[in-house]
Amino acid sequence: MELFFGSILIRSWRETDAEPLQRHADNRNVWLSLRDIFPHPYTLEDARWWVAHASQEDPECSFAIATAEEPIGGIGLVLGHDVNRCSAELGYWLAEPFWGRGITTTAVRVFTEWGFEHYSLNRVFATPFAGNTASERVLEKAGFTREGVMKNAIVKDGVVLDQVMYAKIRAKDP
Repeated sequence: MELFFGSILIRSWRETDAEPLQRHADNRNVWLSLRDIFPHPYTLEDARWWVAHASQEDPECSFAIATAEEPIGGIGLVLGHDVNRCSAELGYWLAEPFWGRGITTTAVRVFTEWGFEHYSLNRVFATPFAGNTASERVLEKAGFTREGVMKNAIVKDGVVLDQVMYAKIRAKDP
């Protein structure tokens, strides 16, 4: 899969992505906004494992946000099951040197629309940590609606935090 927007693309992970992935992902500021399953420190072994894992997904749901030269982040969906089979949770991250350029907002917008079509979804949701105003702005600019706050929902870096629920509903055909 390849989705282009300007000089950035969303694409499948490649074996050659491990070293730049490790370099960009091994950043405490990135880790602070992600679930603990995203390791810190982020080793080359972690990067190799991730690339292999993402490459074997069926269906493929995890992708690189990349320049022409290298991956600079990741984006993906966790597909729902059973009664939640038409919903998916969106996750994303971007390397710190690329923050503040609108890359994540565009990636979220483009990828969400692709996800609605590719996976036959009705709803895509995301749950940024309360206080992560940059991620909240990304979601709002990408057309997501704030649905509420889940109080004391998570523990990150030893601190109990709220999570904010955002969702985007697939536009109905006319």
